[in-house]
Amino acid sequence: MKQLTTLSLTAIALSVSALSVSFSAAAETKTLVYCSEASPTAFNPQLVTDGASLDASGQAMFNRLTEFERGKTTVQPSLAEKWDVSEDGKTYTFYLRKGVKFQSNKHFKPSRDFNADDVIFSFDRQLNPNNPYHKVSNLGYEYFVGMDMPNILDKLEKVDDYTVKIYLKQPNAPFLANIAMDFAGILSAEYAENMLKAGTPEKIDQDPIGTGPFELVNYQKDATIRYKAFDNYWKGRSKIDRLVFSITPDASVRYAKLQKGECHIMPYPNPADLEAMKKDSAINLMEEAGLNVGYLHFNVQKAPFENHKVRQALNYAVNKDAIIDAVYLGAATKAKNPMPPTMWGYNDEVVDYTYDPAKAKALLAEAGFANGFETELWAMPVSRPYNPNARRMAELVQADWAAVGVKAKIVSYEWGEYLQRMKKGDDPSGMMGWTGDNGDPDNFLGTLLSCASAEQGSNYAKWCYKPFDDLIKQAVLVTDQEKRSELYKQAQVIFKEQAPWITIAHSTTYLPIRKEVKNYVIDPFGLHNFYNLELE
Repeated sequence: MKQLTTLSLTAIALSVSALSVSFSAAAETKTLVYCSEASPTAFNPQLVTDGASLDASGQAMFNRLTEFERGKTTVQPSLAEKWDVSEDGKTYTFYLRKGVKFQSNKHFKPSRDFNADDVIFSFDRQLNPNNPYHKVSNLGYEYFVGMDMPNILDKLEKVDDYTVKIYLKQPNAPFLANIAMDFAGILSAEYAENMLKAGTPEKIDQDPIGTGPFELVNYQKDATIRYKAFDNYWKGRSKIDRLVFSITPDASVRYAKLQKGECHIMPYPNPADLEAMKKDSAINLMEEAGLNVGYLHFNVQKAPFENHKVRQALNYAVNKDAIIDAVYLGAATKAKNPMPPTMWGYNDEVVDYTYDPAKAKALLAEAGFANGFETELWAMPVSRPYNPNARRMAELVQADWAAVGVKAKIVSYEWGEYLQRMKKGDDPSGMMGWTGDNGDPDNFLGTLLSCASAEQGSNYAKWCYKPFDDLIKQAVLVTDQEKRSELYKQAQVIFKEQAPWITIAHSTTYLPIRKEVKNYVIDPFGLHNFYNLELE
């Protein structure tokens, strides 16, 4: 989600202020500047789920065994040249690509190419509690756990240096798509072994080396991340020589930098700026229906949100039309399900909660809260594709809830802390959202709402409801898409009745880029691939 410009970077290597210089079109070195919205929480995609961190870590850790075709949800080979699947759907044999080089850094220079040992280590670290790296960095494996991988994966076997077998405990229909996601990026087992011996295992998460198109050069927190093209990238060297992330949390400041040519691409523009961007001859405003959902979740482990009548009441209390107008400026559709309507398996027969304060008050009285109650409402500190202004949204919800007797204090933290506190369940209710990773309904219904993801994953509502969970577990065992779709439709009915969220919006994805940037394709999953870009 980035937009770019041609600048003359006269002092790019010196300091953050150097980013305000302009590029010269005649400069021999091609430097792309991306105005990112937040600092990464880690440089290992196994440990993170937020887009800022996945984008930052993904440049070096770009390759997985499988990957998605550019701009599509189709799975194709990557570090695995091909694979076989057993008749029972429980054994996958991956034939690995030869000659794939790892990057190096100041801590380590690899002595060998990518091989089966790296695949085994990368999955075993997340799966095996006894792996010496399992608890390194103490950030957990939110994707891995949220997608129920501990209950899906049985074991991994190295057949030879370039053949790996992965055994599943049960068939899993979205497995190949799941391992095309960033959490399945391949780390260097040799680097990990060396850092463990040196007593600095955390280096593999802070100073990553991977097989991707860009090498990390340095990171200055809350300021810049610098990369250089990896000369030995197996697909061929990038046409971009240098890549710079200029960390710019404020959307208005990002836009100003884009206009001045201080960055080429910016994500998450303010809806109010879209009309001006469309008229700017230097900017190409790309847009696409977002594979996302913005929502407000209730922590069902905290009173009074364990009571589904309270959750239903607060659904009735919120005026979503007003939110779409004020926060998204109309660039979104109201959400009634926890997955977007563009996905297969979407249940359009589900009836949403209407805006009905009288009904909300009646339900609160039935639940024993005729006089309301006090709570906290957490709001994200950054713009996200599914929520451009969480603070404004929280203020609107706060006013709606106050009208039915519920007093909510708005709370926020720095983005990394916000995510960690929410993961631990510190919040009673809060704003979150999700952009799909693989085009499969399980990536929404399972990753965000399963019992497994309530423990350690991305189920911030901490909602574990067996009738719902049984349906989505059954769905991943079925290969027939029509049958899977029916199970997911039933699950959406249960979700709506139980109301662990207020589903708010599916936003349109807008990405302003400078006209000098060529070959950019919007990723349906909301991340950024700079490898194919050219600068004129």
